Amino acid sequence: MKTETGFTRREALAAGVLLPLLLSGLRGAEAEKSEAATVLASPRDQRLKFGVATYSFRQLSLDATIDALRKLQVTSVSAFWAHLPLLGGTPEACRIAADQFRRAGIAIASTGVVKFTGDQAAARNAFDCARAAGLSLLACTIAEKPAARIFSHLESLTREYRIRLAIHNHGPEDPYYASPYDVWKDVQSLDPAIGLCLDVGHATRAGVDVPEAVVRCRTRLYDVHLKDTLSPNGDKKDLGVELGYGRVDVRGIVAALVQIGYTGQVGLEDEVVSPDPLPGVASSYGYMRGVLAGLPA
Repeated sequence: MKTETGFTRREALAAGVLLPLLLSGLRGAEAEKSEAATVLASPRDQRLKFGVATYSFRQLSLDATIDALRKLQVTSVSAFWAHLPLLGGTPEACRIAADQFRRAGIAIASTGVVKFTGDQAAARNAFDCARAAGLSLLACTIAEKPAARIFSHLESLTREYRIRLAIHNHGPEDPYYASPYDVWKDVQSLDPAIGLCLDVGHATRAGVDVPEAVVRCRTRLYDVHLKDTLSPNGDKKDLGVELGYGRVDVRGIVAALVQIGYTGQVGLEDEVVSPDPLPGVASSYGYMRGVLAGLPA
């Protein structure tokens, strides 16, 4: 199947290195051992730092999620709240969870989306938890308007804790931040510690030319969630699919990120509901790595 950019999934997966791992899960332990060795021996493209948003494994426990990430050889994540309880949890619980990731060789580049309201005590607790977990960036959403009072408090917390925030756009159903440009507009007057988490699937549904948005918002682009969708522009229901099967210009986005010299994590976020998310995540993770490998040096 051709994508909108003329790049087939077969070509992308052939250029990637994780398809053998996807297949190994279907063929047994001996095949897994052999093909995992092939993955380990494969060269890795260093132009972007790929990771996974653990929201992709939201139905799994922390232990099962870490096991899946190790099978995929993922070394960087955005940790979902079910795996790292920043809101409503305790600093000690977050420290323990973060240590579990790190013992498995997995760095926490950012978080799943932390919802901030006017509750200043809850916001401070989230920062306490983030500091205990050793985090330097939180992806977040602002769930109330007017946002000026909330931003004032959050700016103070970013300075006190030296932790940055990346505001996440959520598509047409988000009354405040449907588009990355809605975030861009609001952060211009804020401390540079507050920037943007670009969700490419939601931005696509909002009718945004995402590669162009990457370039225009580059100075405040701190986090990226990479996904695909079948939903048309303006649709408030997201029909998530594996990368390469939907409308998102994955190749154009990856090329734009390389063009601007983006140094943050590009986190795969698989929103397909499945009792076993690993095969779909493996397919998409291999696809995005194949897209990068297929770009000119």
